[in-house]
Amino acid sequence: MTRPAFSDPRHILAFDSGIGGLGIVRAIRALCPATSVSYLADTAVFPYGEQDDAFLTDRIVSLLSAAIQRLRPQAVVVACNTASTLALEALRAACPDMPFIGCVPPIRWAARTTKTHVIGLLATRATSTRPYLNRLQTLYAPDSTLIAHAAPGLAACAEKVFRGYAVPDEVIRAEIDGLFTRDCSAQLDTVGLGCTHYTFVLEQLRAVSPPGITWLDPAEAVARHTATILSTLPACPPLPEPARAWFTATPPDSAALIKALPPYGFDAITLWDQPAP
Repeated sequence: MTRPAFSDPRHILAFDSGIGGLGIVRAIRALCPATSVSYLADTAVFPYGEQDDAFLTDRIVSLLSAAIQRLRPQAVVVACNTASTLALEALRAACPDMPFIGCVPPIRWAARTTKTHVIGLLATRATSTRPYLNRLQTLYAPDSTLIAHAAPGLAACAEKVFRGYAVPDEVIRAEIDGLFTRDCSAQLDTVGLGCTHYTFVLEQLRAVSPPGITWLDPAEAVARHTATILSTLPACPPLPEPARAWFTATPPDSAALIKALPPYGFDAITLWDQPAP
């Protein structure tokens, strides 16, 4: 990735329901090494993909509004497909002066990549069934058939892999089997990741899927867009408190999680002590 034309410090807040957004954080750090990254994981209600839409919207807006006021980032990366497809509009209305960078299903990229015009999306239940996805297909892939498959247990598998545990191939294969059992699945040649957690099981996805599938991970594209936004902003003032990895509840097997954090720029987890609905 090409580095942006700034070397003075910036400060962003990256947000996800768990560890999924750390793949985007890694890409941002590689592209913008002078950028301080605060990370907020809403582990109290993980997984987002199985929560009620109205509850999630209220919670995300309340939680991020409080985090913006406390941490004073220059931009917020909503590094969660479920949160992005559901709450970006509400977030921009609640915080109109804050740049928000979302992470949405890579339908446009898939449509540009496919040779067969049959594309797939691997996502959570919430993302795969939302009208937002239909709008993306209408806008960017009207000539392609879209197979959208919900993999309800795959984010939890990714959480385990992130912590260093092995997940059997047959478990991963069962999660994605629905992509390959449709009438048009034989023509499927491109699959986009519709959940940032799936970055951490991407190699297994490639290994257990049929040959000839191109898998698309949007993490680097989100990082490039973030760099473009940051390049338009001034250097950040001193941070109100050190950039940390914040969690709204103690995550399962936190000791293993902490051991896995240093490559992403963190060495500890800190509990977020401001209430959310």
